[in-house]
Amino acid sequence: MLKIILTLAASYVLLLGIIYLLQDRMLYLPNVAGRELIMTPADAGMDFEDVLIATADSVTLHGWFIKGQSPHVLLFFHGNAGNISHRLDSLRQFWSLGLSVMIIDYRGYGQSEGKTTEAGTYRDADAAWRYLTQGRGVRPEDIVVFGRSVGASVAARLASEQDPQGLIVESSFTSVPDIAAELYPWLPARWLSRLSHATRDYVRDVRCPVLVVHSRDDEIVPFHHGEAIFTAAPEPRSLLELRGTHNDAFIRDERSYIEGLRAFLARLWPPEDAP
Repeated sequence: MLKIILTLAASYVLLLGIIYLLQDRMLYLPNVAGRELIMTPADAGMDFEDVLIATADSVTLHGWFIKGQSPHVLLFFHGNAGNISHRLDSLRQFWSLGLSVMIIDYRGYGQSEGKTTEAGTYRDADAAWRYLTQGRGVRPEDIVVFGRSVGASVAARLASEQDPQGLIVESSFTSVPDIAAELYPWLPARWLSRLSHATRDYVRDVRCPVLVVHSRDDEIVPFHHGEAIFTAAPEPRSLLELRGTHNDAFIRDERSYIEGLRAFLARLWPPEDAP
């Protein structure tokens, strides 16, 4: 009996060690759906520019810039799987609102170089901001920063460091330790976590209007995470509730989604200036 207990204990400790060492690979999934670009914005009727951006630590990132009808730009940070070519539905939605859109693949995703790390995603966001504001001369007051799922923490952190006109946080968890503790109650997840992606903490420090978008039907990140992020956000803040799953609410409930985005954009820029 003692031997069985010791074996189980040793196996559990080994499992904890594996999870601790491999959690980057558990969160960042660039090879799920693949790194190959399967389509481009041109396939959805949008003219675009291929963009290469150098980060502060000399990693080359790939992205797209899609020109809209107004001077206002949405800077898009996507979720943890796939690449920018899997986001054409979202790019079409934002472009249909008149916005220009800048989207990048994090290091290790798509055609971007490097290996994905949490700190690296933040450096990638900084590089994208510099490209827009310095490389293209876009004014901060003409930029709204958008992040979905894990990308919401990247967007919120950037918005807390810079001064965009607005921040949109969609389908985000409050932090990796919080969501991990819920998903794996049989593990000491908070103690094990080397990753943070603390969206709620970053949102507290932003100085611009915030829109939190979340579905009550989200089966991966429960709705109460969106509520907690909304509560943490400073005024002026808005909460847009959708219906649909974590990965399809913005399509399944597209009418509510587009109306909510349009209303938020109208508050950022007066009607005479809005897209």
